Amino acid sequence: MCRWLAYSGAPVRLEELLFKPKNSLVMQSMHSQLGATTVNGDGFGIGWYDDQGRPGAYRSTEPAWNDRNLRDLSGVTSSRRVFAHIRATTGTAVQQSNCHPFRHENWLWMHNGVIGDFHLVKRDLAVAVDPALFADIEGSTDSELFFYLALSFGLRDDPPAAVARAVGVIEEAGRRHGVQQPIQMTVATTDGSTTWAFRYSSVHDSRSLFHSTDVSTLRDQYPDNPMLHELSDDARLVVSEPLGDLQGAWREVPESSYVVVHGAGEDLGSFAPVAP
Repeated sequence: MCRWLAYSGAPVRLEELLFKPKNSLVMQSMHSQLGATTVNGDGFGIGWYDDQGRPGAYRSTEPAWNDRNLRDLSGVTSSRRVFAHIRATTGTAVQQSNCHPFRHENWLWMHNGVIGDFHLVKRDLAVAVDPALFADIEGSTDSELFFYLALSFGLRDDPPAAVARAVGVIEEAGRRHGVQQPIQMTVATTDGSTTWAFRYSSVHDSRSLFHSTDVSTLRDQYPDNPMLHELSDDARLVVSEPLGDLQGAWREVPESSYVVVHGAGEDLGSFAPVAP
């Protein structure tokens, strides 16, 4: 499968997230501890926002550990909101258009998981996408099609409701085709101001997902940890697996739930698909 992280807070250099932590995302691309696959080498992507709230993206089919441009870029680029994803394909091609995060207008989206037996349900799901959006789909992944289903069902107005409707359509299509496990997912999406992250699977045994705890409290507990002093009090991370082993630094996002990160706060809600 894949690994990802979503950061928000004061501007931080990308290398502080991607390279410097003990269990950084680049390290996870070679040696994931909690993922379904140990190696995530089928490409990567980074999305970040400038001061005007415009998202940029850099995506590559190189393994994250082997891309010199990523090392150079991450050392000189800072942002208040960062999405980063390392990919382990579940069957679709290794190509740039299949690398996360996916982007539409000011929205970014990334996914760890799989739509079960995607080849059986792909046509049904494609038909459910708003015709006005369909031409914007560039790649061949289940993850990007999932994004455009959510956009079709109102992601820009109500992300939890839109994702619930999209998952409901995916599960209904899967069961119609005899798929036993229609979806496995942890998903992150943002409009540049707020981040939503979801954890759900049809069998209620989802991939790992964690969010960081309050940085100021951690700074008091670990005064000699340099990374904590480089993060602002409102810094928040949602990750597939923890970036380090500081006790109390991470909380698991519960099964069938979602977390909303806005400024220095976060809210937790229950998640359930909405059948079509």
